[in-house]
Amino acid sequence: MTVSPRQTVEAFLTGFRHRDVDAALSTVADSAQVTVFPLDVVQQGKAELSAVLEAIASAFPDLHLTVRSVIELGQVVVVELKIEGTQATDFLGAINQEKHLDIDSAWRFTVTGEEITGTEVYWCQNQLLRRLAVKRTDQVAIV
Repeated sequence: MTVSPRQTVEAFLTGFRHRDVDAALSTVADSAQVTVFPLDVVQQGKAELSAVLEAIASAFPDLHLTVRSVIELGQVVVVELKIEGTQATDFLGAINQEKHLDIDSAWRFTVTGEEITGTEVYWCQNQLLRRLAVKRTDQVAIV
């Protein structure tokens, strides 16, 4: 049975939704190209994607993902996703103030065969910092 690119991405999202980073990464090729624009991450290999997913899953133990749309365009799958949760630990340099995060994001996946071979992630970093009550974007940690 052949798995469609959409099914591969949905398996990734199911793992992420359950904060099971290993399950999410089981759908990603070891040599995947990973770009997370708000964090200036452009790397090859799923280790960078693992670090981003782990940071989100550990900082927001009540993580809730809402998939707004999934568009499959051949090998490319684009997902519009809302990420929600209450901050429980420091996250991307923002100290924990137990703020609720709800941020819209877009994820673009390239799927080759039954593996994700590329991921591009977008969200508004200023919106994220405002939601986490960071007052200055040039100095993320409030001192």
